Amino acid sequence: MAILEKTAMITNLAGRMVPEIVNGRSETPYMGVGKYRPAVPKASPPIRTAADYPANGDKRVPDLETALRKCGLHDGMVISSHHHLRDGDRVALMALQTAARMGIKDLMWFPSASFPSQSAALELMEAGVIDHIEGSMNGPLGDYCTQGKMRGMGVLRSHGGRWQAIQDGEVHIDIAVIAAPSADPFGNCDGSHGRSACGSLGFALADSIYADHVIVVTDNLVPFPCVPWQIQGNNVDYVVELDSIGDPAKIVSGTTLITRSPDRLRIAEVVACFLRDAGIMRDGFSLQAGSGGIALAFVSYLKQMMKQAGVKARFVRGGSTKYLVELLEEGLTDYILDGQTFDLDGVKSLAANPRHVATSPFTSYNYHGKGNFASMVDAVVLGATEVDTNFNANVVTHSDGRLLHGIGGWQNCLAARCTILAVPSFRDRIPVIVDDVTTLCGPGELIDVVATERGIAINPRRQDLIDAVRGAKLPIRPIGEIQKEVERICGGKPQRPKRSDRPVAIVKWVDGTVLDTVWQVT
Repeated sequence: MAILEKTAMITNLAGRMVPEIVNGRSETPYMGVGKYRPAVPKASPPIRTAADYPANGDKRVPDLETALRKCGLHDGMVISSHHHLRDGDRVALMALQTAARMGIKDLMWFPSASFPSQSAALELMEAGVIDHIEGSMNGPLGDYCTQGKMRGMGVLRSHGGRWQAIQDGEVHIDIAVIAAPSADPFGNCDGSHGRSACGSLGFALADSIYADHVIVVTDNLVPFPCVPWQIQGNNVDYVVELDSIGDPAKIVSGTTLITRSPDRLRIAEVVACFLRDAGIMRDGFSLQAGSGGIALAFVSYLKQMMKQAGVKARFVRGGSTKYLVELLEEGLTDYILDGQTFDLDGVKSLAANPRHVATSPFTSYNYHGKGNFASMVDAVVLGATEVDTNFNANVVTHSDGRLLHGIGGWQNCLAARCTILAVPSFRDRIPVIVDDVTTLCGPGELIDVVATERGIAINPRRQDLIDAVRGAKLPIRPIGEIQKEVERICGGKPQRPKRSDRPVAIVKWVDGTVLDTVWQVT
């Protein structure tokens, strides 16, 4: 396939220029929050017949290449993978490298996220094995895309947006490759047991339901039945046994470690005080904290305040960590609803505690469903790379325009009743609060509070929150005032990124419409 050529652009409702066609597919521009209503049935995989599978239920094949051949792998197919093992995963890259040895070209890789440990995929893109990636691209993979080197265009979706894209038929998965810490020969599999246990396998659930072919790869084969199972063997074609599917110790990454910075700890404490003083922290409330270091520290501060007030949460949402596990074990919440497990304490808890419940993007985040858990959460604390004075936010690019992060569940969490962005006022002497975000990932109408070490800004749309904290000893300030103070400290406004007029990736909104464009940097 040829290197990406220019495409016609259109201005969406957010005022952003977005392409009309992406990777040969017509796109719908962003129409506003809650405005887009698709009128199509859900996608579906081909009907299979039990007579075509072993009557004894044993679907094992000797290796991954055999499984891929039996699935009919050929040029131009879509291969998907999940990221529950995060930077410790070995299966996704192994599947792509196996395809390379088979002489396959022009694949679309559709991961729920990619990580620096998979940077060898760059060689596969250079060789034409991978045409493009539709999925979060962290670190070197995102940087490669921003430089305009990827043949096709990158597509960035939230976790819920990925489920929506599969369910709505926007992306059709030919072969799903699922790394499973435990599995039986029939294909039932679980993520919370085995030496490579990673917790929930919720991000792979849509792949198993909708893909044409499904391969389960495990390093812990157990006799039928694998109990509990998170993926049903009835959706699985082949099972491959390996010595190791990954290193679970590398589930913990830089974004899942608590901050030790005094300024950022101050932000975490102030956010906890805000929830308390605004009356959000009350008996039976619900909470979600993102994976950033500030958000993790915030949970520790809030725990102490909950104890002092005698308050108990009904449920907490995760990304589960040891900090959420402590809330559960100390009787400060009834349940953890776990969409992804961020550390080994979370993995152990999910395996052992029936009140630590595995969920999926369908239940938690999918916008094209009959509701989801995200809108039922009282407060969510998230991070961002940039926020502008209209409360719009960016989580995928830096101020230089380089694509270095994925969206994750961030967009989906904006549906919470109170959305708080906890961010330092500057990074590396570059202000975080800007006139206009480099890349729009979240509309300002859904972001209620921006908390920095220099003050808390409440979105003027939320007069109820402004009234709730009136008289409290909180550093409430207009966002523009915080911006001007930080610009004086940093020596002015940040420089706009140097970029060409060539789009290299798009950011989807939760409903599948195109929210913004990532441009090639120069």
